Parts: sequence; C-alpha cells; structure tokens
Amino acid sequence: MLWVALHLPALSLESWAATRGPEHAGRAGVLLHEHQVAFADDVALALGVRVGMKRATALALAPDLLLGQADARRDARALRAVAHAALGFSPSVAWVPVAAPTASPALVGVRLEVQSCLRYFGGLPALLARLAQALAPLGHQLRIASAPTALGAALLAAWRGDLALGAHSTDREALQILLDGLPLPLLAAADAPALAGMGLHTLADLRRLPRDGLARRFGPALLAAIDQARGHAPEAHAWLTLPPRFASRLELMARADTSAQVLAGARVLLARLVAWGGAHQSRIARFTLVMHHEPRHRSDSTAPTETSLLIAPAQPAADADHLHSLLAERLGRLPLPAPALELSLRCEHLVAAEAPNGELFASAASQREGLARLVERLQARLGVEQVQRCVPVADHRPECSTRWLPADPSRLGAATPGVDDALASAGVLGPQPLWLLPQPQALAERHQQPLLDGQPLQLLAGPERLETGWWDDQGPAVRDYFIAQATSGALVWVYRHRLPVDDGAPGWFLQGLFA
Repeated sequence: MLWVALHLPALSLESWAATRGPEHAGRAGVLLHEHQVAFADDVALALGVRVGMKRATALALAPDLLLGQADARRDARALRAVAHAALGFSPSVAWVPVAAPTASPALVGVRLEVQSCLRYFGGLPALLARLAQALAPLGHQLRIASAPTALGAALLAAWRGDLALGAHSTDREALQILLDGLPLPLLAAADAPALAGMGLHTLADLRRLPRDGLARRFGPALLAAIDQARGHAPEAHAWLTLPPRFASRLELMARADTSAQVLAGARVLLARLVAWGGAHQSRIARFTLVMHHEPRHRSDSTAPTETSLLIAPAQPAADADHLHSLLAERLGRLPLPAPALELSLRCEHLVAAEAPNGELFASAASQREGLARLVERLQARLGVEQVQRCVPVADHRPECSTRWLPADPSRLGAATPGVDDALASAGVLGPQPLWLLPQPQALAERHQQPLLDGQPLQLLAGPERLETGWWDDQGPAVRDYFIAQATSGALVWVYRHRLPVDDGAPGWFLQGLFA
C-alpha cells in the first residue's frame, strides 16, 4: 500500500483569516483559547508573541493585534473541503489524528491510499502535482508526504513535508530508517516534556529503551503508534464518504456592509463547493447563497434576518471563477437590507459530466460555451428581459419572419423546434439584406421606375415573387422583389405590388439595404 498524507499546519489561522479584507493587511493575528494564545501568525511571532502567552501580554507586545477565538467547528468545515478534494483522487480517504487545540505542533490533515490509482494518474509525481493543483484554490498552506503506512506518511508530512526531497518513501525499510530521526513531540505531544526530561528527543532514542518499561511508564498506546508508523502493526481507518448535499458556513472576520465584502467570503465557499462537485465527478447546476444579517443594525423591525440568493447557471459549471462572476453580477443589483455577519452556501443539484477538455484549438462546443457565459453575465447584470435573441418565424414576409425573445443561454446555437423544418420545406427568397427598415418606405416612381432621393434606381436582379399571408389580419402580401442599385452605388432591396392599387397610392417600396 502507498499512502499520501496532507498536513495543514496553519489550518486554524487560515480558516479564521479567510475573509480578511485589505484593511487588515499586514496586521498581526492570533487565535485565543481560554484567554491564551493558541495560534499565532508569522507577523505576530516576529513581534514576540508566542503560543501559550496570556492575552494581555500579547496585546502589550502588539497593541494592534487582531484577536480571534479558536473554533473547532470552523476548522472542521475547512478540513472537510480538503477531504472532498482528496476524494476526487482516491475513494480511500481518512482523517489524520488531530491533537488537542493547544498542542503544537498538531497533526491536522487527511490521508489517502493511492496505490490503486497511480497508473490512472501517470505515477506518483503526476498525482501529487495534480493533487496540489486541486487544493490550491482552498488557500491553505500544504505539506505533502507519501509512505507505505498511513501514520508514517502523516508524520513525514508534518515533519518534512515542506522539503523538496526526503518527504516521500515508497519502501518500508527506508521509511523505518527515516523515521528514526523523527522528533518525539510529533508522535507523543502530551508526553514530550517527560521524554525530553529523560534525554529522549528522537524516535531512535525511544526505541533503544526496553518496551516493557515504556509501556508501564507511558502506556501501550505509544508503542502501538510506533509499530503502526513503522509498519509492524495494522492500522484501522474510518473511511470518509461524500455527502449527497453540500452545506458550508463561514463566519466573516468583519461585518460586510457591501457586496464586495460578501464576495470575498463567497469565494471561499465557492472553492469548497467546486471541490465537493469535483469529487462527485459532476458540475454545479444551481446553488443558494444565504447572507445572515446582524440584528442590531437592521433599519427596522421588518427587515429579514437573512437574505437568500439562488444562482442557476444556464449550463452546469465546475469553474469557481465563472460561478463567482455570476454571483458578483447578481449581488451588484441586490441591496443588502442589513450588514452580513455570516455566509452559508447550499447545493443539492448536480449534473454528471465529463472532465473539461484541454483542447488545443477551439471547437464549436467551446465557442458556444463562451457565448453562453457572456449571455449569462449580461442577463445577471441587465436582467433577463433586457438580453434578447432573434428567433426565426415560419413566415416568408420579411417583416414577419423574425421575432425577439429573451435569450436562453442553454439553447444558443440549437435549432428552433418546428421553425427550421417549416422554412426548409417551404423554400425561401433569393439573397436578402441583413438590414431591414422598421417599416417599408414608399418610393416615388417615374415611367414605372422607382426613385430614391429623386434619382432612378437601376434594377439588377428580379423579380422574386412572393404570395403569402392571406390567412391573417395583416392581409395578403403579393409582391415582386428586386435588387436595385442607387446612383451612389449602394445596393437596396425593393418590391412592387402585383395587385392593382388605389389611384395615387405608391406601388414601389424600399424594404432593406445591403451592407
């Protein structure tokens, strides 16, 4: 067996600061647990703040310190998204054992068995590269290691997962030699002070002692962990499964008064949503973003406590940037009734689809997809009724042959049912201009020749005879169409009534202009 372990050393800080705005850039931040510093970022550490320090002491060192509360549920939501991304590469995924919230360092991450998947992904290096690429949108600092045992891979990832070499071992004997240099706090954080007091700092130091004495002093769990990491004892795993519905919640670092602040938090939730959809080998058909408002700042008692926004792409999508752009257009038109404190995102509608094709040259399908996304964004910004498409009608009268309807991005480029067959069976006129006048323009005539701006038109082609429309209120259209040339050289489309007209009524009309 071959295991890949994903270690996230700064998960708690990253899940808390995921919605940090530009106004907080450069400020030190810490997470507190029982009025003590549980996690500190690099800026805080540079100012002298240390884990375990009292809150008042940390503020004395850094008065501008950003304070947050350690939250295991918030960390679990972020870690669950990492597990969903891992399930897209292997069905055998389990948690890495998590130490106490105040322990440092803690083994936080997931592990996946990849031996049966190596051939599909083209080997271990290719799999690791694609796995890191899939996890990048989640925005976590990542350490990766591989080993023949699950616990061994997890220890290597936490110890040396940030190194380019030495973090991967596919041979059990080589893994045992590598683990001899493991610092003991990674394996036994609770017993690390006592072990250090005995002069024991690495796993090799611990293994030199009698096993019976270690078991009596520190319990059998320590020896069992050593044996499991080295491959001398079996490991039990609680396999993770994908939930059929997606639901994730995110607490904003600061209350959001504008749509731009909401979008910053929504981007984090969308990255988690796409990871979940990718593990299902499916695309997102629709999702709902819920903004939970702050009651104290409601303008009146009738203001809602939450606002829901349904986003339904015309075509199921697996691109977080595209979903974010649709959400941005919709939020730009939606006034917030009150500041938002938390965001939640739900999705229950997936569509199974193949992976995106990395084509070299654009195909007709990819061009339609690009046009559909453009129409989606225009409709989200302007409204559905404001973006229309010209639809053909089975009527050969030029003024009745088309109509304008709201554009449906999912049907762009598709045939109109019934209309195309009717037009094909009935036949069409000859060459027609793309530019038709809103209403036919009456033309004067001289010696039965039409005049345009007082100058005679030269008839070049025609007549094309049209007899239709006797069944509706607009009356029959009995016309002869001609292509004519004006003195300026422009080509125009004119027609003449074939039936007798009243005395004084014009017989020639200008219908369109050729480009």
